[in-house]
Amino acid sequence: MESVQVLGQPAMRLSCADGAQATVLMQGAQVVSWIPAGDVERLYLSPLASAGQGQAVRGGIPVIFPQFERRGPLPRHGFARLYTWQWVEGHDRGSHAMGLWRLTDDERTRALWPHGFEAELCVSVESGCLEVELAVANTGATAFDFTAALHTYLRCDDLTRTRLHGLHGAPFEDSLDGRTGRQEIDPMGFQGEIDRIYGPVRDVLHLASGLGRLSIHAQDMPDRVVWNPGPDKAAALPDLPPDDWRRMLCVESGCVRQPVHLSPGDEWIGRQRIDA
Repeated sequence: MESVQVLGQPAMRLSCADGAQATVLMQGAQVVSWIPAGDVERLYLSPLASAGQGQAVRGGIPVIFPQFERRGPLPRHGFARLYTWQWVEGHDRGSHAMGLWRLTDDERTRALWPHGFEAELCVSVESGCLEVELAVANTGATAFDFTAALHTYLRCDDLTRTRLHGLHGAPFEDSLDGRTGRQEIDPMGFQGEIDRIYGPVRDVLHLASGLGRLSIHAQDMPDRVVWNPGPDKAAALPDLPPDDWRRMLCVESGCVRQPVHLSPGDEWIGRQRIDA
């Protein structure tokens, strides 16, 4: 493990003996880089991204908690990605590296969301695999509901030549026009903006681009969000180069459509694994 600086902020780099590595910001416990052994960077991080107090980082794997998007009264995508998480422990053991971060309620979070909680994010890397596990425990005296997602920005060489396999027949909600339906075309191709929530999804998804193939597995995260801003919205985003909509596709695992209900003392764990 190595302490590094990314976007002017402290981060930890987890490295394996075969060259596989992942870099995680302390802000948001956000994975901002993943390079499998003998491979190239597989996560997208905008060259215009910035980090710091109250600043969401464009790229990597933002942790969305306790609210997805504007589906509730909290600020968009909640607060977990904006706050510094505590480094708990980690190890590099040859072929495997792991790091654990923790976020607990405090005066800032309770002013927005009046609940006692403990969230932990475990990042594991080995050879061609990146696993991210999000655990949420209710440490308060009353039950609460939350939504969560791992907002994964996957790097593409050209989105218009990228294909996503595995969503055939999956129900979806289209956030652009409000339509609902089932995915009929598989694999999916992309020509511009898309913003859909699919679920429940039980199959492994496969992303094929000029950079190679990725397999995306999820456990206890039944929804998949597929998002790209397209050229018009990309041009309006201050932290994204206008043409970089072609360089990324968000394929997110989460609990979005139906909130998770946690009674006092209960814990929920969701996992996403990406294989190169």
